[in-house]
Amino acid sequence: MSPITHILFDCDNTLVLSEALAFEACADLSNQILASHNIQANYTGEQLLSDFVGQNFRGMLQSLQRKHNFDIPPEEMEKYVSLEEDRVIAKLKEKLQPCEGANEQLEIIAKSGKYKLAVVSSSAHRRVMASVEKAGQAQYFPTDKVFSAATSLPTPTSKPDPAIYLHACKTLGVEPAHCVAVEDSKSGSLSAFRAGIPLIAYIGSYETEEKRNEMEKLLKEVGAKVVMKNWSEFQACLDIIESS
Repeated sequence: MSPITHILFDCDNTLVLSEALAFEACADLSNQILASHNIQANYTGEQLLSDFVGQNFRGMLQSLQRKHNFDIPPEEMEKYVSLEEDRVIAKLKEKLQPCEGANEQLEIIAKSGKYKLAVVSSSAHRRVMASVEKAGQAQYFPTDKVFSAATSLPTPTSKPDPAIYLHACKTLGVEPAHCVAVEDSKSGSLSAFRAGIPLIAYIGSYETEEKRNEMEKLLKEVGAKVVMKNWSEFQACLDIIESS
């Protein structure tokens, strides 16, 4: 096993409890978009979260276009993406909380001095920065250590595309094998796995035992080397990867 020098964290529902808030904020907009194309569908935030967790709004709209067979012109897409970002950030600034135990572990990792830290997210850079600031994590993730599939790449994309992980590694000057990724979703886990990065799956943000068991099985199937049920298990999970 190559020595681990960098830890790359997903943000939404890995570091911060943001997904339910974000999908709540974008459900009305999604329904407005569908209605403007004469599509009679009415999604709740919970439905969008279940169907599109791990994707950014652009990726979700692309999935909705395929599902409902309609097209959004590029300039209209950019308008919607910007509007959704504003709505979500306002919601996050109001209600966001860190994932239980995440801040304590970030402090331990930072004090150890053994690893460099970064965030690798599908969400827009501005949204990620608003999230880590609200959650009390900004000291660990300066703006140049936050990478966004929505806004950091020449062509915007979304996980499970590995492009954002590969971009982060290139920018940080590190080989993927010298990193560990921490992800909570199938799309994020596939993104890290396809980039060749060893993966810790985090399932602590899922509310029911049934869902946690389901996600543990799924994330192992898509490449997770170890599953973390609570942030207090992080060091033990990292030890398993480093000793494998």
